[in-house]
Amino acid sequence: MTQAVFTASVASASAFRISPDDSNYFVMLFEPKRHAVASVYVVEIFTAGGRTPPNIHHAAHEFFYVLAGTGVAECDGAKIDIKAGDAMLLSPGNEHVVVNTGAGKLYTLTIMTPNEGFAELILNGTPVSLDAEDLGVLSGVATRAGLS
Repeated sequence: MTQAVFTASVASASAFRISPDDSNYFVMLFEPKRHAVASVYVVEIFTAGGRTPPNIHHAAHEFFYVLAGTGVAECDGAKIDIKAGDAMLLSPGNEHVVVNTGAGKLYTLTIMTPNEGFAELILNGTPVSLDAEDLGVLSGVATRAGLS
């Protein structure tokens, strides 16, 4: 029987940079190998001025929900401003970049479905420690204090 419910705690979640020089990093919440799911669920954190490298997912949809911060999503030449409370779904086959345009960090809940190797790419990256700001935003403390 498949497990019916999985839970994740930011305090115990692992975080990784895909490449050591990347300006964004990922807090792994749920992934196919450990949770028997087809998708990958992460919180993606972009440092000030940070951005994803240009990338394309051939079969996967990528969903972003902005938890805190501001940015711009660039997809096939279009530029879309994003901010806390915005949701965005990117279709397969479209080159895209997400850029943090704010003074602080940009936090997104990011879901890739299906996985398309994204979980393995993240988990094989460089481990990162979450700082007090990350823990505050991800636990909701910063929102309640009016900091995000």
